[in-house]
Amino acid sequence: MRKHIKSITIFITLLMFFTILPSQDAQAAYLGDRVLKQSMQGYDVKQLQQDLTWLGYDTGGTEGIFGPKTLSAVKHFQAQNGLAVDGIVGKQTAAALVRQVSNPGNSANSSRGLLDTARKDLTDLARLIYGEARGESYTGKVAVAAVALNRLKSKIFGSTIQEVIFQPGAFTAVSDGQFYLKPDASAFNAARDALNGWDPTGGALYYWNPVTATSKWVWSRPIITTIGRHVFAK
Repeated sequence: MRKHIKSITIFITLLMFFTILPSQDAQAAYLGDRVLKQSMQGYDVKQLQQDLTWLGYDTGGTEGIFGPKTLSAVKHFQAQNGLAVDGIVGKQTAAALVRQVSNPGNSANSSRGLLDTARKDLTDLARLIYGEARGESYTGKVAVAAVALNRLKSKIFGSTIQEVIFQPGAFTAVSDGQFYLKPDASAFNAARDALNGWDPTGGALYYWNPVTATSKWVWSRPIITTIGRHVFAK
């Protein structure tokens, strides 16, 4: 009998341990990596709460636990943005949320709409860097932001950094959703350096990975330099 009770006690203890502690995968996930629902927790939930709070929605905190207030905030966001109001954060809601956070023109219900242009540009460049070049050297990260800024200066690709970044097909990270990941400190620092004038590319308007690039047209561009895994050209 004692042996049976001991086995039950061990089972309950293990069950409580795995129920209370979130998995490493949950902690490492970024917003949009998995479907989020009430009672879930992890880094992506924290990111969800931070972005919603930045947009002016009350999530009840940013501790990374999807509680009732976060559920209410998600539904409110979905209702105001033409999404299915189910309180579930799937790919569509996550992408709409982060896109709105990065949209300089959205000031209707967003505290971010009151931020100065420099802050918005810095954030979006950092997202671009993290999505396109987080595995590159620091110089390689600055180079990616420099290309975006060179495109802006050329006045061919758009009149704002946001127009340059969101030009259809311009950047893989926007197309595959990696732009919506949360950038790290290195990405922000690289964005600042690029905004302050550092251009390790020498004025490049294009870059690509020579191992994976399939476009014949891009190879026709005059190559300036190679930094890490990227070739930079005019």
